[in-house]
Amino acid sequence: MNYSTVNRASAAAIGLILASVIFAVAAVAIKLTVLAPAIDADRAAERSKALAEIRAAEEISLNHAAVIDAKRGIIRLPIETAMALAAQKWQDPAAARADLNRRAEKAVAPVKTESFE
Repeated sequence: MNYSTVNRASAAAIGLILASVIFAVAAVAIKLTVLAPAIDADRAAERSKALAEIRAAEEISLNHAAVIDAKRGIIRLPIETAMALAAQKWQDPAAARADLNRRAEKAVAPVKTESFE
């Protein structure tokens, strides 16, 4: 057996293993110390802000009264208030049906505008 070739092969194997360990340690150290921002971090922040604005608008629409069309007398009511009014009005179905038809006709009727002739 030739000891010089065995020692040379062992040294090469140990050197390869040592180089691999050094490379792995360096890669982990760089990964832990360098903090790169996410590629789409600014887009995620934009989307989060837009979602918060949408949810705030939805909350206002669902829980606060507002005038939708003043000329036609159309308003928006909170859900609980609208349900209570509907339950109260529909105690007399004939009167409620007539009122509903009257309000529907009023809502789709053309708005009268002043002419400047």
